[in-house]
Amino acid sequence: MERFELNKYAVDGSPLIMIFTEGTIFGPKRFIDFFNVKKYVPIKNCIDKIKKWNRQGAQIIYLTSRKSETSAQTIKDLLIRYKFVGAYLYYRTGSDKYKDIVESLKPDILIEDNCRSIGGAWQMSITYVDKNIKENIKSIIIKEFKGIDYLPDNLIDLMKYEIK
Repeated sequence: MERFELNKYAVDGSPLIMIFTEGTIFGPKRFIDFFNVKKYVPIKNCIDKIKKWNRQGAQIIYLTSRKSETSAQTIKDLLIRYKFVGAYLYYRTGSDKYKDIVESLKPDILIEDNCRSIGGAWQMSITYVDKNIKENIKSIIIKEFKGIDYLPDNLIDLMKYEIK
């Protein structure tokens, strides 16, 4: 596991919210750009939503599907270009699995999409996390490329949020 620092002035606070990037907060503007991540744009008003959580004291970190420093740099560049708040962008290296990163960082809240276009739940970060760790993580699964706008603005409400 490796990471890029996004904001050296980020405050260590709680809760810790981990947000998966591709499919959750970034997506193609046009379907033809599905495989061209450099052309991905923020999904709906996700930037404002994340800023609201951050202003309430949440520490924001991101997780990408990219597995090399070069390809993860593309996601880092998007986060910076669109002025996302947050401390770090994590990416897998070597034999790392998503579960390894989640288990290591133990976020209070993990927000990710349902990975519908690539096979579903078996591709998601939370799926293989150790059950003893998983029970302490609020996992919020959204529909791929549909955005996070409908999630609660209030952190307390977010911690209690249940998909209907």
